[in-house]
This record gives sequence, structure tokens and C-alpha cells, in this order.
Amino acid sequence: MVAIGKTVPGQPTPVIHSRPQAIHTCSDNFEEPTMTVWIHRRSDTDVAAESAAANGPLAGIRLAVKDNVDVAGLPTTAGCPEYTYFPGADAAAVAALRAAGAVVVGKTNLDQFATGLVGTRSPYGVVENAVRAGFVSGGSSSGSAAAVARGEVDIAIGTDTAGSGRVPAALHGIVGIKPTVGVVSTAGVVPACRSYDCVTVFAADLRSAGRAMGVMATGAPARPWPADTRSAAPPNPVVAVFAHLPDLDPAWREAFDRTVDGLRERGARIVEIDAEPFLAAARLLYSGALVAERYSAVGEFVDAHAEVVDPTVASIIRAARDIPAHQLVTDQAELERLRTCALAALSGADVLLAPTVPTHPTIAQVAADPIGVNSRLGTYTNFCNLFDLCAVAVPAADAGEVPLGVTVFARAFEDAVAFDVAALVTGAPAEEIPEPAWPLAVAPVQELIVFGAHLRGQPLEHQLIELGARWAGPVRTSPRYRLAALPTTPSKPAVTRVPDDESGVAIAGERWLLSPAALGRFLAALPAPMQLGAVELEDGSWRTGFSTAGAAAASAKDISEYGGWRAALAAGAVGC
Repeated sequence: MVAIGKTVPGQPTPVIHSRPQAIHTCSDNFEEPTMTVWIHRRSDTDVAAESAAANGPLAGIRLAVKDNVDVAGLPTTAGCPEYTYFPGADAAAVAALRAAGAVVVGKTNLDQFATGLVGTRSPYGVVENAVRAGFVSGGSSSGSAAAVARGEVDIAIGTDTAGSGRVPAALHGIVGIKPTVGVVSTAGVVPACRSYDCVTVFAADLRSAGRAMGVMATGAPARPWPADTRSAAPPNPVVAVFAHLPDLDPAWREAFDRTVDGLRERGARIVEIDAEPFLAAARLLYSGALVAERYSAVGEFVDAHAEVVDPTVASIIRAARDIPAHQLVTDQAELERLRTCALAALSGADVLLAPTVPTHPTIAQVAADPIGVNSRLGTYTNFCNLFDLCAVAVPAADAGEVPLGVTVFARAFEDAVAFDVAALVTGAPAEEIPEPAWPLAVAPVQELIVFGAHLRGQPLEHQLIELGARWAGPVRTSPRYRLAALPTTPSKPAVTRVPDDESGVAIAGERWLLSPAALGRFLAALPAPMQLGAVELEDGSWRTGFSTAGAAAASAKDISEYGGWRAALAAGAVGC
């Protein structure tokens, strides 16, 4: 029997079933379908056929989608069978990934209506941790993280309001990226708290997660990036850590200390800050009036169908129904006060590093105390979206069956900074971590081609680093240039374009990326005879790069035969 339920604002009319019914459609060789990772899984045959026909930068990448995010042709349940509707289009994030060649394997289980950090609040069953039997998966993006950890998919979409895209990552030893709010569209996502909801991604490593997020973030962001956003972390970042870490399990405390020591060894400077403004905001998320947004999202549906909604989820959402408006205004003012205090504490630091979760509870522990254990899991995650921070969660030091999970937080729009420090935490060699396309896919960045003292490792590189510029690899000009050495301290190259009737050479250089505001400051401080102009690269494209006034170049020492500044330095043709 099918009935029509009350329409949820912003969503299609739900199709109401007479009782909860899982929609597992698994192939014969799918291992342990009763694990409840999947709510709906496409057949292996269909996935294989679509993979064979896929093309694009993510061609054939297997994708799992949390079942509060729309996929055309598959039902969306938000973890509640009675809420089910069939969307006519993909959510924006799913559409972007599929256009790039990713193939949807299926829809994954979650804490109902994305309300929970445990992965146990679902009529489709508890999602057990994929690497530690008897323990929770974390939520609410439980099935998405488990699917990645089990190797059933390469990447997975989650959502994050209070930590749902980071907690499951930590408890499975994988990567979770939570972007700045609004950078990835939430169109086609069942809302939890609209002001704080984010679409996130899970992957086994930073490279895969960064590539996927880059694709998801290619649409127009809901909010513009500031013109002066940093495009990279400094090579020796200042990392803030909390002076005290309440509720952290002793083994994980030891692992966290080892992680911090590892960052020091890699050149980071560690500073301690007061945790209280952050922890107070974390408590405010559910103990105050901010939870009213959850009732706004799905409260009418929960009221009409309380008998089929998870009791814990229903209690959280329905409790928000009668909160007076003045209490919400009061709590929003308190949140702004806490945010001001927290950002002041972070002044001078590039990022904040914290454990992602303080403990790993068993399924039985959650059953015995569903609210208390869930609240403890959000100790170091709840404040993130409230304070408008971006975050990258990565596995860190070994701590038993599951490595300690840590999160690198950065200010809004400094997603590239968080990504870089997360790479530093993992200890991955720089050459294994490509430039993160995703923060730069939507950020306003300018290219700058340099040829001499601003090359990587050269005396003036620091000027670019101090502007938050990102090194983006070597380049070569077209063979239409001459290279000379100016008699300056330090020595600088003079790059000039030759007339059409004269012979030139290709000059080796490097590409840097920086914000428009940073490029403007750099140009304003540029001493004569150096100037910026259009430079033709070997692929025929034109980029902003260094050039030199003709008169100065004419009197400089020609070193074109070396084809680049580094080669001339190595040959002793110019001074340092």
C-alpha cells in the first residue's frame, strides 16, 4: 500500500510506504549485503557497462552517494522509507562528478535525516564499522565512509553539518574533506540545517579526495571567494592546538602528541590556544536554539509520521519545534561572541589541528546512551560549520586497529591552506600531492610566470610565499625570447621578446598561482626595470610573467645559450 505524505519544503512529495522496507539490490557476488552499507545498490552489470562507456577526468571512478543526496533514477529516502521520493535530476554535486566520468554504484545508509554522528539511527540497520567489528561507523554519513573503507567504491559523497563528513572518516582511517560553506552546491540535498550544511567527499587518500572535490566545486559558489584568499600554506606553517583535550582516550592522546611532534619535525611551529570558545560552541549546537533549523527542514514530516521515525531522531527534531524565537536570537548572538573569541585565539596561526573524535564507542555503548555518546563524538567537530571554518580530516599516528584521526581547520575560503597542512600531517612527499585543483577551481587566482630570483629555492621566493602564492610547476616559453643577467643584488634575469625577424630561444621558468589582490601588491612593490607583461608559453598560450624594459636588457649580459636561470647559475654564468 502506498500513500502520499505531507510535502517537505524544498523537496518533492514523499511516497509513503506502509512499513519500513530496505531497497537492497545486490549482485550475487556482493560480500555481506546484510552489513547495511547500502540502501540501494545498482547491479554490477549496470555499473560495469556505464564504467566502460565513461569518459572524462574521473572516467570509471566508482562513486557512492549518501541517501540524502539526489541521484536521478534512484530513490532518495534520507534514511526514512516513508519519506521516499524519486528525483528527476541529480543533485548538483552528483551531476558534476557524473559529467566527469564517475559512475554511481548506489545510495548509502545514514543516520536518519542526517541527524547523528553514530551510524546507528536508521531503519535500514546499524552500519557497523568496516574495519573494527562491534564498533560504530560514525555518522551521519555512515554508509558512504564504510563503502570507501571496504574498497567497494573509490570515492563517496557525504554531507556535514556537525561533523558527518569527518567523524566517519576518522573512525575508518580514511580522508574526509569539508569545504567552506557554499563552495559546493547543496542543490538536491535534503536539508538538515540549511545555514551550515555542506556536501563532503570521502576517499582513501588526499589525492583522490582533492580530485573529486575539485570537480564538485566547479559550479558557481553560493558565496564569492575573497580576492585576497591565500592559495597555499606557507612551507613552515603555524599550527594551533588546544591546550587541553577533554574526553580524549589515553591511547589517542599519545597518538595525537606523536602527530604534533611529527609536524614539528617537518618544520611547523606549534602554538597552544584555549579550547573553551570552540567547545562551548560545540555544546551550543544541540543544547540551544540553533537546532530549530532541523525542525524547519523536516519537522512537519516528523510530526505527521512520528511512529515510523527513529525515536532518538524524532526527539531531537521535535524538541526544536517549540523553541521561542527570542531564544534563537540570543543563541545566535552568543555564537557570534564565541566565534569572535575563537578567531582571536587563532590570530597568527595558519590552521588549527585537533583530534577528529575523542573516542571510538561500541554499538552497544551507543544503544545504552544514544544522546550522550553522540554528543561526545561531536566534541571536536560541532564548532566547525558554526564558526565558518573549512576542514580536512586525515588519518594520522597509529593507535591500534584504527589510526588516530585528526582534522586540520582553516578559516573560511582558506581551503587550500587546510589541504596543504593535512598533506604535511600525513607525511606524504610533496611530489605525491599534486596542486589541489579543488580550492583553486572556484577561487579567484592569477598565474604568474617567473624566471629568476623568484624561482623555487631562489633568494626572492619568500616574497611569493608571504603573499600566499602556490608553486604550480615548471613551464617553458615559446622560442621567441632572449635571456640576460641584470647587474643587481641579488642577480635577476631580463627576459625580452625578440622581433619577428630575429632568432630567440625557449626560456625555462616556473608557474605560480596567487590571488588577484596578492598579484596587485606584488606588482606595486616591483622595482624598476622589472615589470609584468604577457609572456607566450610553448603551448601557444599567453600568461602574465616577468619582462624587462628594453633599455635595461640591452646593457645586460646575454645568457640565452643556457635556456634558463638555473642552468646559467649552475654554469657560473651569473652570480647568486
